[in-house]
Amino acid sequence: MSTHPRIDIQSPSPGEPVYGAGVWHFATYVDRYATDGYGEPRTVLDAIELAGAVGDLSVLDLNWPFPPGGISTAEVRDALAEQKLRAIAVTPEFYTGRFARGGFTNPDPAVRRQAIDLVAASAEVGRELGVEYVKIWPGQDGYDYPFQADYTDLWAKSVEALRELAQSFPDVNFAIEYKPREPRNRMVFSSVARTLLAIEDMGVDNVGVLLDFGHSLYGGETPAEAARMAIARSKLFAIDVNDNFRGWDDDMVVGSVHLLETFEFFFALHDAGWDGVWQLDQFPFREDPVEAARAGIRTMRAFHHALGYLDRDALAIAQASQDALGAQRIAKRALFRALAESESESA
Repeated sequence: MSTHPRIDIQSPSPGEPVYGAGVWHFATYVDRYATDGYGEPRTVLDAIELAGAVGDLSVLDLNWPFPPGGISTAEVRDALAEQKLRAIAVTPEFYTGRFARGGFTNPDPAVRRQAIDLVAASAEVGRELGVEYVKIWPGQDGYDYPFQADYTDLWAKSVEALRELAQSFPDVNFAIEYKPREPRNRMVFSSVARTLLAIEDMGVDNVGVLLDFGHSLYGGETPAEAARMAIARSKLFAIDVNDNFRGWDDDMVVGSVHLLETFEFFFALHDAGWDGVWQLDQFPFREDPVEAARAGIRTMRAFHHALGYLDRDALAIAQASQDALGAQRIAKRALFRALAESESESA
């Protein structure tokens, strides 16, 4: 079904990051206004085919159950192999309408058990696909109004559910993707600090953080600082990268708004020795999804090259004296050189 010319995936050159994406990048979207959707509906198999056309992607994070339902793990495995891709994660959909009052924190014990069992089933699928982690995005766990909930109870239920899953699957990593709000007005795992505290309370080794750059922006954090906090505790399991205007989780193309902050984020990762996948979490509502993925990867590759151009010694001196203008001049010199080369190569 793809009309995009396929670009054969090349093995990353030495030191080159591995690039990935959430498979939903290649889905079609609805919002509260265009409820008929932006584009024709696509199955996960259609989305995998489009991902294969990008040419620089190596891995995908997959929603589970595989949309729109009725698609087997074997079919997905075959589709990935055909496109020379592999699954890095599965993301269980326990944030849908049936969990409107919470997944892990639902007041009904039977529904809480459904949420835990759904995540457990996704972990079994992840084992079959050989993923690196199960991504936990508990979007319905939280509250909407003052006095609505017992905050201590919400916290305890969230911690207990993830502890149970981690202990039931000691060979599987679970990565919590925190977010300040949406769909709940306030989410339990709303910041890097709260998430790290919850992981500490769990007392298990196989739960960590997935740091979504846009969620960190949206939550008023500095993403580079948030990354360093998680890395310092050996809990940064994965990242998702995108951009927004800080007022909403827009999931725009990488570097399209906060270019310098995004470069600082990748500098923080590199400086700390973090070598995980550089993964897209973009929602190209009105843009061509393949071209949007290529644009995001092109910018990330420019960041990678800019890290090689960065004068580390001069930057360290500027930072030691908190010389903001000097430090930014050094960062911009490296970044703009790499971006110019990237645009020249893609012209």
